Amino acid sequence: MVTLSNGGAYLVNGRDVYEDNDGALSQIKKMTGKDITCSQAKKGTMAYSILEKHNVSGNMDELQIKFDKLTSHDITFVGIIQTARASGLEKFPIPYVLTNCHNSLCAVGGTINEDDHMFGLTCAKKYGGVYVPPHQAVIHQYARECLAGGGKMILGSDSHTRYGALGTMAMGEGGPELVKQLLSKTYDIKMPKVVGVYMTGAPVQGVGPQDVALALIKAVFANGYVNNKVLEFVGPGIDSLSADFRIGIDVMTTETTCLSSIWKTDDTIKEFYEIHNRPEDFEYLYPSDIAYYDGMVYIDLSKIKPMIAMPFHPSNAYTIEELNANLMDILDDCEKKALVSLDGQVEYSLKDKVRNNRLYVEQGIVAGCAGGGFENICAAADILRGKSIGSDEFTLSIYPASTPIYMELARNGMLAELMGTGAIVKTAFCGPCFGAGDTPANNALSIRHSTRNFPNREGSKLQNGQISSVALMDARSIAATAANKGYLTPATDMDTKYTNPLYHFDSTIYANRVFDSKGVADPTVDIKFGPNIKDWPDMIALTDNIMLKVVSEIHDPVTTTDELIPSGETSSYRSNPLGLAEFALSRKDPAYVGKAKEVRAVEEERQKGVYPDASGFAQAFDVVKKDDRFKDMDPVSCGIGSTIFAVKPGDGSAREQAASCQRVLGGLANIANEYATKRYRSNLINWGMLPFIYNGDDKELPFANDDYIFIPGIADIIRDKKESCKAYVIKEESLIECEFELGRLTDDERDIILDGCLINYNRR
Repeated sequence: MVTLSNGGAYLVNGRDVYEDNDGALSQIKKMTGKDITCSQAKKGTMAYSILEKHNVSGNMDELQIKFDKLTSHDITFVGIIQTARASGLEKFPIPYVLTNCHNSLCAVGGTINEDDHMFGLTCAKKYGGVYVPPHQAVIHQYARECLAGGGKMILGSDSHTRYGALGTMAMGEGGPELVKQLLSKTYDIKMPKVVGVYMTGAPVQGVGPQDVALALIKAVFANGYVNNKVLEFVGPGIDSLSADFRIGIDVMTTETTCLSSIWKTDDTIKEFYEIHNRPEDFEYLYPSDIAYYDGMVYIDLSKIKPMIAMPFHPSNAYTIEELNANLMDILDDCEKKALVSLDGQVEYSLKDKVRNNRLYVEQGIVAGCAGGGFENICAAADILRGKSIGSDEFTLSIYPASTPIYMELARNGMLAELMGTGAIVKTAFCGPCFGAGDTPANNALSIRHSTRNFPNREGSKLQNGQISSVALMDARSIAATAANKGYLTPATDMDTKYTNPLYHFDSTIYANRVFDSKGVADPTVDIKFGPNIKDWPDMIALTDNIMLKVVSEIHDPVTTTDELIPSGETSSYRSNPLGLAEFALSRKDPAYVGKAKEVRAVEEERQKGVYPDASGFAQAFDVVKKDDRFKDMDPVSCGIGSTIFAVKPGDGSAREQAASCQRVLGGLANIANEYATKRYRSNLINWGMLPFIYNGDDKELPFANDDYIFIPGIADIIRDKKESCKAYVIKEESLIECEFELGRLTDDERDIILDGCLINYNRR
């Protein structure tokens, strides 16, 4: 289904692939008559041309990107605007769309969610933005319908900001990166590598975009093949895919850990823009006659089968056929993985879901930016036509991704078809994707056409003995399973007549309900602040020396942002930095918050000039000062903070709170073997935290939980642009030397760390 090249590859005339070897360029010259170098061919990708157009550095190796548009939802825009306000924001310099699709339900904390919405509306008026009210559209569907444009770049504060299928390079980053754009600064990265995704063939009936996406994720996630690179979709197979199908694959590229994506565009995408009354925003995009890619992913669409990603990651994927044939073995493997993911906190088994040698599931969900598209829902309705989902445990809920889609489903009769089966059709809402809606029952298994199935994401609370599981599937196979009343069934097993109705976009609802300032700010508007909306606490500059205490040690192969700061019930508190911080690591290490607060209290006293003689830090400083190299070091001038160790933290969401919660609790650093995503590392830096790398075996660390680590001269190390530092672990009466790497930091990133956070940097 999916194979990978061993190295780079050349694409000639958009169709012929030559893998990079000693004879590749001579073959290409013989075929085309063109004498070209690899470095010249690298400029032939679509990604290169778009990045070049948006780069203001004048150096294509060191990019400084200015985006065309920004977009955020109601979990992130409050913190972003509060940060920008603290940094001197006067107006939005580029279009900024505030959608309200995550905290749409006012279910936690009284008026908190709606207060945040009113904050957003008044900020859109005051600073000149766009405000999309709750239940109108999920963030990415609104962007597809109203924001995307050929050759454009969009930055969003949601990790699934992906509009490559429409010819738009989009990136999902933590909020501070949007703050930089709001302050007319730049997004700074090295020129990313570009990996081609070469598609051939056409999908068989019953296979949907999620099936292709899961096959792709399975092939490239674990080996890091596309990590922090741009995926560029090319090849003749694209011609067989509708716009909705391409979009459904594209949005899931986030789960490969790639940086962004871009697709060649054609008349199918031109028609998409025409349907959405924006023909002027279309642009034909395709690579040059000869383009070089740093790797090539080959996808034969005709060989893709219905897929299922078992708990607890989208890459844990199998064909449904394979799962059914090896059911008990695969379920046993899932249980072994659960022992790692859940730390043995609850008993976990899926084997009780096997009934009559078939896997039974209790819930189906088709929702959000991945599943809630028009074609997905129509296909599900075709499969379910005239059938019933039954009256037992199994339930089916469907969330169209926008009100225009909902309206068209009502007009063409698909809504009635679905509701007649016993399915529930709800409004546009992202909640099922992160545990704020349709959480499964304890020990239940839910199949979802959504984006993620991380552990504890959909409402589990291990500390309360609660656990539920989510498997990812395509809407078509979810509907087939629903037609069989909860017994897992691939859509290819169904004899379905697909009607493929045409889509008609009606923008009336947006014209009637969306507030659009047209870029005109009104400084006379007063922002409405609910009582839960709090300013960021003050953060001090980096001191010359620091003393860290390790307050959490995580040895999972990968730690997700959901585990660093839970989603779901915490989302209402994301406009309250201190309130939200109470939930940090709560599902992974419940002791973390208390330990971090103890460290923060010592640091607060230090800032008042109080020597930490009543804490474990006093003993640590005594050991340090016994060493002649550090005998003159003054503990009162030495910054005190906490740190966590994790093997590979930061997979998943772009949410900055995974880092900022640690910072407001007194965190000064993370120590990791590597960082799962660029965006998490950027979030650490933007909140003034040191992104340390320790290259040794995580099972033989020189430090452990509750140990103290002294790092002398850290401020000078940052100023002098050094990429590593010596650290000293205090063990009884000894200093154990080790080395931490900082990796590449831009000049701005170094200044942000020195200033203590992005807010301080911008103020200065």
